[in-house]
Amino acid sequence: MEFLRKENYRDVMKALEDDQIELFREAYLSLHPYDQATIFEEVSSEERFQIYTYLSPEEMSELSTHMNFEFFSERLLEMNPEYAARILDDLPTDDAVDILNLLDKNQATSLLMLMDKEEADEIRSLLHYEEKTAGSIMTTEYVVINQNMTIREAMVHLRSAAPDAETIYYVFVVDDEQKLVGVISLRDLIISEQDDKVSDVMSDRVVSSYVGDHQEDIAQLMRDYDFLALPVVDLQQHLLGIITVDDILDVMDIEASDDYSKLAAVTDMEPGDQTAFNAAKKRLPWLIILLFLGLITASLIGRFEETLDQVAVLAIFIPLIAGMAGNSGTQALAVTVRGLATGEISKEGFFKRLRRETVTGLITGVTSGILMFFIILVWMDHLYLGIIVGVSIAASLLVATIAGSLMPLLMHKFHIDPAVASGPFITTINDIISVLIYFGLATSFMYLLI
Repeated sequence: MEFLRKENYRDVMKALEDDQIELFREAYLSLHPYDQATIFEEVSSEERFQIYTYLSPEEMSELSTHMNFEFFSERLLEMNPEYAARILDDLPTDDAVDILNLLDKNQATSLLMLMDKEEADEIRSLLHYEEKTAGSIMTTEYVVINQNMTIREAMVHLRSAAPDAETIYYVFVVDDEQKLVGVISLRDLIISEQDDKVSDVMSDRVVSSYVGDHQEDIAQLMRDYDFLALPVVDLQQHLLGIITVDDILDVMDIEASDDYSKLAAVTDMEPGDQTAFNAAKKRLPWLIILLFLGLITASLIGRFEETLDQVAVLAIFIPLIAGMAGNSGTQALAVTVRGLATGEISKEGFFKRLRRETVTGLITGVTSGILMFFIILVWMDHLYLGIIVGVSIAASLLVATIAGSLMPLLMHKFHIDPAVASGPFITTINDIISVLIYFGLATSFMYLLI
């Protein structure tokens, strides 16, 4: 962006300010669409309206694919409806579906009514698929050939169909009933003999996705196989569409943001232009839940008031033990959620991962406990206090690590998003556990501390 600002931004903005259409178009359209989108997102609303008059719908559609779709869906509503509909006509079908899904139902319907009928019908066929499934992110703009074609016939068909296809690196092969039977690469099409049958050259070991599969599973599949495109089929193996790698990169970004927001106990990631009221509204539900959980911790400490009255020095180590347990639990939670997301745990096994985390918690707990024992011994010259604090830390870290790994594993087993076991949530739970362990030990061995 720094290079763009120095070399191009000034020229583009000056042409825009001086209302010099030809100079603006020359400077703006010479940029990569990503840079065009970056400038578009930064300009004022008045300058955006100028750009709408300077650029054709086709030119706007090209740069819009590099924008945040939520941002662009809002921009569509400020455009002339006919102009907006023509932009949607020119967008890849899957991108148009994603944008229309962000609009109010009535707004989306109005734009569809203004679109080319064939394009609108294609988009409507995808809009009914459940969100975050293969059907909702697939595109119907792909090249398909029949297995009975010759290579020569397939190449002729490819040349005519390629301009409207989103990708031609893979060409999918169907039978007479439009069932997926194979795939052939562009390379194999080029090097094969012209009179060869497609069925003789294609690979029939084709990996596909069911139209109802979750987008996160599809992302994992495409990452494992290094696919550039993945065919989507129905239960009868009819080819319905394809999912391209650029869509999967967007999915991975969305899923990562979603998991991160849940780990931070936020409903979803907040855009930078969101109002303080809306941000607070999203954060409050989790914070209120955590507040009540915190009250449980406070009430537990209150139950051990007599212990604190007799040995006030115990209060010094409450934040230390609770913080250590919370940190250990969060570490185990993050590692386990990542393992579930990448599929590592599926390969490793549920119990093997739990056993590994238990041993890890034991090692970290015992090491931290011994270290704390010697610190208290040197600092306070109190053998039994050092033993109680050290054992409490060791036990708390062990239990917190097991809880941090066990909770997402159980949630995954019951088909609940493991990221819901958020960092603040697991930290608060471990606070309760660590307080019980610490004061339970202190109360049991009170006679050694007085």
